[in-house]
Order: sequence, then structure tokens, then C-alpha cells
Amino acid sequence: MTDPMVSTDWLEARLHDPEIRIVDATLPLVGQPGRGRDTYEAAHIPGAVFFDINVIADPTTDLPHMLPTAEAFAEAAGSLGLGRSSTIVVYDAHGLYSAPRVWWTLRAMGYPNVFVLDGGLRKWRAEGRVVVSDAAAPAPVATDTAFRAELVRDLAEVRRHLEAGDAQLLDARSQARFSGQAPEPRAGLRSGHMPGALNLPFDGVVAADGTLKPEGELREAFAGAGVDLGRPIVTTCGSGVTAAVLALALARLGVDDVAVYDGSWTEWGGRPDTAVVTGG
Repeated sequence: MTDPMVSTDWLEARLHDPEIRIVDATLPLVGQPGRGRDTYEAAHIPGAVFFDINVIADPTTDLPHMLPTAEAFAEAAGSLGLGRSSTIVVYDAHGLYSAPRVWWTLRAMGYPNVFVLDGGLRKWRAEGRVVVSDAAAPAPVATDTAFRAELVRDLAEVRRHLEAGDAQLLDARSQARFSGQAPEPRAGLRSGHMPGALNLPFDGVVAADGTLKPEGELREAFAGAGVDLGRPIVTTCGSGVTAAVLALALARLGVDDVAVYDGSWTEWGGRPDTAVVTGG
């Protein structure tokens, strides 16, 4: 089993390794103002490029940060110096929030050596490690993709899973949002969840310091949510960001074929023709 995480010690020892590419994937928390780029420009790990989740996305839909086409992704990734032969380390400023989304995106596009910095910039700075404010200027590279459709689910596929019962839908939103007790932060969405979905809020797999919880605690968290690690799993959330946190935690447990529902609740809860239930 290959751990999808690397430590701050590991990365600091390789800051000048030409085979390592560092990616800042910071996205503001839902409901918070500002841009991830603002955080990046204020302070980031030396050599890191900024991956704008809201820009490297499908421009033909009003759903947030949906995957772009493979061709558009290759062009954007190449402009950041991200070739498929590199070892890529992704982090965000919160500890563990939006970095897994970019980890999943790169994997879905066929990048084989992608890792998440455990604890992210939050842990890096708490340990007194160096940060810079000057933007990196990577040399563009020509790259391609090898799209892994098995890691992505769309609306029709999720509907089929729910009807057939052949995969577990695991929702990373808070219990209050999942049950319909709390309104959605995005306007126009119904409250509740998909029939038969399970719920494990993403912060249930993240420790207080922003690192991923130890393996034993992860297993307890998934078991407590009713997840069978031996059956197919599709993760979902509000917009496809924190669903990837659960996918990352599952990968640490050796379940590395978890798919993410890209449109997530923004798509499902925003449509009049999808089944929604409350409670649970």
C-alpha cells in the first residue's frame, strides 16, 4: 500500500529536488470571503505554484469547479510545469480541506505520483518552516492525460448506483445539512440527502491540528458511519471538494479506487427531478 500523504519533514528535505512539484490548492472555506490566490500571494511554500480550482474547471456549466476536459486540463497543468512524470505534492492553507480535491483531480487525469502534504501550510508554518510571497515562475511543460473514468461519477451514474444498490454513497457534509436540519450555504438548493446515502462529515477524519487522523481512528470513523470498506464507495459533498477528503482517507486505508461525484449536492439538490430525503 502506498500512503497518499507526505510529511512536512519529507517535503522540506526535498524542496530543491527537480523531480518534485509543489502545488498550493487553497480554497476559502464555504461562506468565507476572499480567494485562495490571496492566501497564496501572502505566504506559500517555496517553489509552490497556485492551482486555482475555480479557474481550472469546466467553463460550460454553472456548477462550481467541475472537472474540465482532459485537453483543457493538460494545457492548464502544463502551464504550471506539472508533467505526469513528476512527483507532485499538494497542500492547502487550512490543513486538510481543498488539497485533496486537486489530488483527486490529478489522479483522475492520469497523474500517477500525487501526494497530499499532511497538515498543509498550517502545520508547515506552525513548525517555523520557511514561507515566501513571491510567485513561482515554472517552466511550462508539454503534458498529456490518461483520464481515469472509474474515479469520477456523474448524475446518471449516481442514480444508477442508488437504484441498483451496487455502491455506497458517502456524504461528507455536516450531519445537520445531511439530515436537512440546516440550510444549504448555496442558494436554491433543497435540504436533505440522497435516499440510502451514508454520512461521515469530512472533519470526522481530520485531527485537531489539520492532519489526517491515524489509521485506527479512520477505520473507526468509517465503521461508525456504516461503511463497508470491501464494497464500492462513491463520495459526495456540497460541491465535490470535501468528498475528496474522504477519498483521501480511504486511500490511506488502502481503498484507492473510490470515485467522487463531481457535481455533488450542488447538482443533486439543485434539480427538481432528484429524490431528496430528510432525517437520519
